[in-house]
Amino acid sequence: MTVMDDWVTAACAELGLDPVDVPVPTVLDLAKDVAHQVLRPGAPVTAYLFGVAVGRGADPADAAARLSALAGTWPVELGGERPE
Repeated sequence: MTVMDDWVTAACAELGLDPVDVPVPTVLDLAKDVAHQVLRPGAPVTAYLFGVAVGRGADPADAAARLSALAGTWPVELGGERPE
């Protein structure tokens, strides 16, 4: 197991969740997209919003894809941090 696996397992136990239901790679990719294409502090906030949406029944893959697409089209003039 990795440190991430250990952390997710412990955090899930604390919250009464099943670690199998946590799409870690999806969340990390989404956070990366927002951090690099919008702004860094937006990554954890977006991860929270993603979790709320999934908790309310949204499909995780669809919600992540929609948010990543939104980040990819975020205008630079609104603060987007485009890689050079």
